[in-house]
Amino acid sequence: MPEEYDEPDRPENLDQPPSFFPYEDDVPIRESGSLGELVEVNVEGVYAAENNGQISRFVVVTDGERKLPILIGAFEAQAIAMEYEGSRPDRPLTHDLIRTIMMRANVVLERVVIDDFWNAVYYAKLNIRVEKEEMEIDARPSDAIALAMRFDSPIFVADGILEAAMEG
Repeated sequence: MPEEYDEPDRPENLDQPPSFFPYEDDVPIRESGSLGELVEVNVEGVYAAENNGQISRFVVVTDGERKLPILIGAFEAQAIAMEYEGSRPDRPLTHDLIRTIMMRANVVLERVVIDDFWNAVYYAKLNIRVEKEEMEIDARPSDAIALAMRFDSPIFVADGILEAAMEG
């Protein structure tokens, strides 16, 4: 009869990322890791790669020397690519709708920050201002980048994330 496997001791909650939603009271709100100073980046482009019939889409951001490819969905790739190319759809896409709502509500997108990753997933924040109140809202990097491009807002990435991307 095989012996039972005893897992080694490890910190709790490594099977799930910490909650990003403030209404989930049973999980503490995630605090940003210390991944270095923030570096301003620009969108280099949206790319697709095929592997065994599966298409993966990436947005690549760069600080001019280092590049960070971020895996994104098809709809977000379209939203970013269309804005990057300066083309307009016949009807507004979701990110266009969000921009319109934010503008009419006098919400300013100050900047986008990609400052954390967990389990090979990047995490972003929208830094917004409503009148004199500043807020930080968690977002997927692809959505955050699509909005930043529509607002012409700067995008920042933690230096440690850019360095790790260069090593990998």
